[in-house]
Amino acid sequence: MANNGNNHSETDKPIVILPGTVQKIIKPIRPQDPEKAQIAVEKADDFYRELRIENALTDENGDKVSLKPGAAVEVIVEADVRDTVKK
Repeated sequence: MANNGNNHSETDKPIVILPGTVQKIIKPIRPQDPEKAQIAVEKADDFYRELRIENALTDENGDKVSLKPGAAVEVIVEADVRDTVKK
């Protein structure tokens, strides 16, 4: 892999992994809408701590699964090298 000068190869992406916890599961108001999982991101600013995502995941066998309240999760943020600046 070629190094582009900022310690990341062409296929590597800068990444941060933040711990989180599923606070609650939100049932939809309308049956056709998806269930949501509210996740508290532990190292986020207070005002921006909660994320709500559709509560639909796929396990290693390809089966549909959902999160439970209290589940420990990881929130992963990654970007292309060209979309970052060196500090």
